[in-house]
Order: sequence, then structure tokens, then C-alpha cells
Amino acid sequence: MDQLLLLFVLLFGAVVTVPLGDRLGLPAPVLMTLAGVALALVPAIPNVDIPPEFILPLVLPPLLYASVQRTSWRQFAANVRPILLLAVALVFVTTAAVAGVAHAVVPGLPIAAAVALGALVAPPDPVAATAVAGSLGLPRRMVSILEGEGLFNDVTAIVLYHVAVAAAVSGSFSWPQALGEFVLSAVVALAVGLALGWVANRLMGLLGDATLQIGLTLLVPFVSYVLAEELQGSGVLAVLTTALFLAEYASDADDVLGRLAGHTFWEIVDTLVTGVAFGLIGLELHTVFSTAHGRWGQLAGWAVAVIAVVVGVRLVWLLPAAWLARKLHTRRDWDEEIPLSWRESVVMWWAGMRGVASVALALAIPLRTDDGQPFPARDEIIFIAFAVIMTTLVVQGLTLPWLVRRLGVEPDTDAERAFERRLALRAAKAAKRRLKEIQEVEELPEDLVETLYRRAYDVGARISPDLVDEERREAYAQRVARIRDVQRIQREMMSAARHEVLAARSEPGADPEVVDRVLRHLDVRSLRTS
Repeated sequence: MDQLLLLFVLLFGAVVTVPLGDRLGLPAPVLMTLAGVALALVPAIPNVDIPPEFILPLVLPPLLYASVQRTSWRQFAANVRPILLLAVALVFVTTAAVAGVAHAVVPGLPIAAAVALGALVAPPDPVAATAVAGSLGLPRRMVSILEGEGLFNDVTAIVLYHVAVAAAVSGSFSWPQALGEFVLSAVVALAVGLALGWVANRLMGLLGDATLQIGLTLLVPFVSYVLAEELQGSGVLAVLTTALFLAEYASDADDVLGRLAGHTFWEIVDTLVTGVAFGLIGLELHTVFSTAHGRWGQLAGWAVAVIAVVVGVRLVWLLPAAWLARKLHTRRDWDEEIPLSWRESVVMWWAGMRGVASVALALAIPLRTDDGQPFPARDEIIFIAFAVIMTTLVVQGLTLPWLVRRLGVEPDTDAERAFERRLALRAAKAAKRRLKEIQEVEELPEDLVETLYRRAYDVGARISPDLVDEERREAYAQRVARIRDVQRIQREMMSAARHEVLAARSEPGADPEVVDRVLRHLDVRSLRTS
């Protein structure tokens, strides 16, 4: 099996594991990782031949961009304190703890190399956390915190990793220089992200066509990442900044088809890239097996020590940090999302799975230092890193659904319904307000005005039926029944029209381009009438 065929196998697996995971009640990324492990054990499957320096630029930008589509800048701004407490600070603490233990247990491991190991296993994977948490029906505030943690801890960890690797390669380390690099990396990333977001937003308006706009959004995260890295900035932070800027400013409320097509496109990209990324994690067991040849017992002991630190530090930090976040929480911070109980904190602890970023950073460790010597304990670092990744991803990923059920953590449906009701009411009022404005400048027949007011009223009722009283609800239900009958018949009529036009495509002398144009018109009409 060659590399291209292996890629197609992973893409097929990415599609199949989604419905399979839904049926089994297990996260698709975990199943895809297990599939990669199974493939790695087959002798006919070749080693994955992807240069390590390409993994992060190819995998992280689209995954981060897709994740940001589900959130907003306002949400991040409201949760700065929980994110700093539960994400950024935890990366520093985990890195320091892992570095201390690894330096003590692994003979000949320099402190700089130990810090590199700590940095690459410190950040929970944003893709795994989002995919797993989203499929379990957790409270929205918990998913928001996990998303914020997963997105921002990569920035911190990758910068720490680069500083540590540079120190190990050069043999020297300077705290002022490291702090300067950290600040410079963040400033450059923010500048690149904002500038590229502004340029992309302008281009969106110039392109106009939804197909071209979606194509631009596919290119933007890669350009943002690579440009920031070339300028010595954080590629991850640049992608986050660009994506948040576009999510905030590049949305046109009236671009219905563009929004639906863009959402579908990024769902497809997210599914395929996530599947391939986690499949590659399992396939990289080839590297681990070759590293551990003849030293399984010794390496396993070191790995267990580091795994215990990674898992234990997260629990020891999260419980008091969540308690402190609740203490600092005030009535003014009504939109700040924090864990409200120890049960939610425990679920957040167990959801700290490592993944794509850790794999890429482990494989990207240089082979040699500046003086030509082998990078200190590189094989040992890779083995320990993969042990942490596989243990947290597979063990925690498979048992997290059980833990959520056991602790009784459920979505806050009442709050979601109340918010949905408020939005439905606002939507209905906005529609009525616009109708009044039109009435002031146009002469409209009374029967038409009455019909339009009823439709404006239906805007809110369709979104949230409990918006209306019992008597009105019955009348609305009758109208909905009639509308459904009309829509059903319209769908059948439009279906007959589409079949007839599509049949004309194979007739002699038919112009396929004209047929497709007419068919697209019918498709759009069908979408609007439904």
C-alpha cells in the first residue's frame, strides 16, 4: 500500500467513524485513532512519510478555523478569566511539573529537553476536546471553556516548546531573551491575524460569489499561519485572530445561500481533516515501536511517571482554580462561563486529552544540535509523548461518556430554551418593526398587511412555539398544518419540475450548462419555499 492509497483509506475512515461513533456512543476521533492503531499493526501498511515540519501547517489551520466558527470574540472576551486560570496558567504548571519529573527519572535528560517534553504534552487538544464534549450533551458553558482552553493553550505551549528546543539545540538559555521571544511572537501573530482578517473581509465583498468566498476562507487560515511563522510569530494565534475577526465582521445577514454553503463546506473539511489527523496518531505507532525496541520495561516506567504527572496536575489545578473562578465571579459577570460544581470540574479534568499538536511537536524535534551531536534523549521523548497521547486520548476518550453519565452532568436546557425564546421574540419584533416602516412609505392593502403581520408573528412562533398563549398556539398550529400541506404539495411539484429538467440533460442537442443553470434556479426556489 502506497502513501496516497493510505491517505484515501484514512479519508474513508473519517467519514465512516462519524455515524459509527454515534451508534456506539463513542467519540469519532477516538475511533479513528483506534483505526490508525489497527492499521499500524498490519505489516503491509507502510510508515507514514510526512515531514514533521508539514504536519502543523497542514492540519492545525483548518481545524482551528473550523472550531472558531462555533464561537465568537464576545464569548472569549467574557471568559478571559476562566481561560487564563484554566488554560494558559495550567500549561505553564504542567510544563514545569513534567519537566521536573522527566529530568529526575530519565538519565541524561537536560532540563531544556525536559521542558520541551513538558511543553508538547501540556496542551489538551482543541479538536479532541470539542469533538468529544460536543457529542456528550454537556452544558454549553463547559463546552465553551474547553474550546477556549483548547484554542489558547496551543499558543502558549508551542511558544514554550520552540524556546525550549532552541535552548537544547544551542546549548544556552536566557530568560530575558525567552520572554522577549514570547512577547514578540504574540504581537506579530496579532498584527498578522488582524491585517489578514481585514484584507480577507474586503476581498469577500469584492468577490461577491459564494463559491469564490468559500474558496478564499479555505486559503486564509493557511496563509495566516505560514505568514506569522515566517515573521517569527505564533501561527496558531494568528489563525485564531483572523478567524475571530472574520466571524465578527464578515457575516452578511442576507447572504443565506452563502452562509448555508459555507457552513456545510467547513463541516466537511472539519470531519475529513479531523479523521486524518487522528488516524495519523494511531499510525505513528510504527515510530514508537522502533524507538522502544529492547527497552520496553524501562521506557514504560518513565512514561507511566509522566502520564501520572500530566493527569494528576490537571486535577490538582482544576479543582482549586474552578473554586477560585466561582469566588471571583460576580453578578456583573453574568455572561462569564465557569464550572458550577465539582462534578463539572471533574468532567473537565477527564476531558483533557492530548492529540494532533502534541504529535506534530514530538515528531518535529530536531535530530541534531548545533554542534552536530544527537538531540539529547530524542527517542525517549518521542516514546513518552506518544504514551501520554495514546493513554489520554483512548482511555479518557472511551471512558468520558461513562463518567458524564455517572456524575449526572447534563445540558442546561432550561437556560438554552429561555435564550432561544428571547431571540425568537426579538426576531418577531424586528420583522414587525420593519413592516411598520414599509407601511409608512407604501400603500398596502389591508388584507396584505394582515397576512404580513401574521407572518411576522409566525417568525417567532416557529422558532419558539411556547412564545404564544394556548389559544393563539392552537390557531398557529392550524396555520402550520395548512402551510405544511402547501409545502408538501409544492415539494412534489418542484420535484417533478427538477426531474423533467434533469431528464432533458441527456436529450440530443441539450446544452448541459443551460440545463444546470435552470436546475440551480429550481434548487434555490425549492430551498426558499421549504
